[in-house]
Amino acid sequence: MHSVELILDDETDRKIRAQWTSLAGAGLPSQARHTGASNRPHITLALTETLTGETIRALEEAIALPLPIAVGGLLLFGSRRFVLARLAIPSSQLLGLQARVTQLLDDRVDPHGNFGPGRWTPHVTLARRLTGEQVGVALTELGAVADVTGAAVRARSWDIDAKVEHWLDPGG
Repeated sequence: MHSVELILDDETDRKIRAQWTSLAGAGLPSQARHTGASNRPHITLALTETLTGETIRALEEAIALPLPIAVGGLLLFGSRRFVLARLAIPSSQLLGLQARVTQLLDDRVDPHGNFGPGRWTPHVTLARRLTGEQVGVALTELGAVADVTGAAVRARSWDIDAKVEHWLDPGG
């Protein structure tokens, strides 16, 4: 299984990581607890079972960067255990890119119907597997969050099983 992701500029990355650190410092689940070198704030565009060389080349051609990104308010996904995230405000450029990427994949994987037209919610994850009580603590810890204006400056595929990233842009 592979995800296709956008990676944020250094300043936006720093601001998101500061929130990860704040949550971890409060004893909460946080993306900061994943210490691998490949763990970084990102926006997932799509999932696929396989990526062929031809598909990788098509993705590299389709993903034009930098892409302006505005990171907005907090989002909550889930019903028993929750994912806390920041909304990547869906500009026409971002929505268009996500649609192009999903069309290029040979075997799109969308088990929960999250990546189809009109169903995708672009976001940057802050924490996973929060309980309801932890959500309240996390919201208090983070307080009011200011919008962050930045850019997606890199793209990658992430091999979820092998835990390997492959850069999908000229800088890779």
